[in-house]
Amino acid sequence: MTQVNTRANTPAAPRVYPLAPLPASALDGVRRRRILALGLDLVLVSFLAVGIWLLLGLASFGVLWFILPPIFPFVAFFYNGLTISGWRMATPGMKAMDLEMRLVNGDRVPFLYAAVHAVLFYLSLGFPILFLFSLLASDKRCLHDMLAGVIVLRRV
Repeated sequence: MTQVNTRANTPAAPRVYPLAPLPASALDGVRRRRILALGLDLVLVSFLAVGIWLLLGLASFGVLWFILPPIFPFVAFFYNGLTISGWRMATPGMKAMDLEMRLVNGDRVPFLYAAVHAVLFYLSLGFPILFLFSLLASDKRCLHDMLAGVIVLRRV
């Protein structure tokens, strides 16, 4: 009679990877660059949101203009989700500032993680005191980065 190994047949439990030690150059100037990247991205998202708002409003002969004002959060959600989960792993503002976002284990960020990160970021804008976590963290991660399981690094 053979003994069946049930451990080999079951999928492994997801592992929680601790953040690997990073070279100092990967974190140099990350906070300052993130602030500048945020400014660029807010301008780009605003232009996209206004463009979509005008396009949909004109296409509907102005009927949709009354229900389209909350389009900015939708544009920001998909902007961050699609650009960070893309092959460049950065929004255009982050790319301009030579930054990229990765999961803490070094993998690419999937769309859902990137979009949730954006939602957490925009929610934390309502509570600016939360950004002080970045000053206390050795890896310069904000609270919304920690909750989403991502880290922002300089591109090497």
